[in-house]
Amino acid sequence: MSQYKITGIYIYPIKSLGGISLQSAEVEDRGLQYDRRWMLVDEQNKFITQRLHPEMALLKVKIKNDLLTIKHIQNKLSPLTIPFAPYDEKEINAQIWNDYVTALKYGSDVNRWFTEAIGFNCSIVYMPDSTKRNVDPEYANNKLVGFADGYPFLIIGEESLNDLNKRMAEPLPMNRFRTNFVFSGGKSFDEDNWKTIKIGDIVFHAVKPCARCVITTINQTTGIKGKEPLKSLAVFRQKDNKVIFGMNLVAEGTGKVGLGHEIEINNRNR
Repeated sequence: MSQYKITGIYIYPIKSLGGISLQSAEVEDRGLQYDRRWMLVDEQNKFITQRLHPEMALLKVKIKNDLLTIKHIQNKLSPLTIPFAPYDEKEINAQIWNDYVTALKYGSDVNRWFTEAIGFNCSIVYMPDSTKRNVDPEYANNKLVGFADGYPFLIIGEESLNDLNKRMAEPLPMNRFRTNFVFSGGKSFDEDNWKTIKIGDIVFHAVKPCARCVITTINQTTGIKGKEPLKSLAVFRQKDNKVIFGMNLVAEGTGKVGLGHEIEINNRNR
């Protein structure tokens, strides 16, 4: 019996907005089903995130009956419900980091809601199946990713967060790190040394430690920015001038992952 078990599964349908906790999730070729398939862009069609707009944390997302419902948890805006793909199918060239990808832009009524909710002109776009955005080939060949920063899956151990929290004046929740998978068991930062693992019936390859940004310092309930955990992580988790926490993964094949699934470690880095 494996000492590691999946204890949390999360998706973030709209990049940089609130996450959803799941009992199980479908592993698809570009990440968990519905994970970061939508994204907000500015007037130049460039992606926007909590890095510059921490108030985005106040927008929470639900999925039901092939619809997304978005709610602002502080102001009195009525919740917005939209279909998975826009009806008018307006294609744009959306920028995310150095990638330019074909995305479908929603209509003006929908975008007015987001503009009011966040306070500046923006639009929401959807990544259709026909768009193929590749993971950095330096780390994985012919693997796709949605609108996540760089990789389709992220995993973090409970013990890693426990270790970090012991070093800070106030403990932080796992939602600061926007991970897909949380697991129990083992020692802190065990995931650093994984190379190939199996969750349920699906093989994953650990390709790169996750470099952390200022979003980890934003309280996901209030939208207020602080200094932790980057201040503490910088003391003991620096690599190549980047603060690292968690492991990026790519998957072989598709299938389902559920809470309680054991993690089998097939290969470790020596």
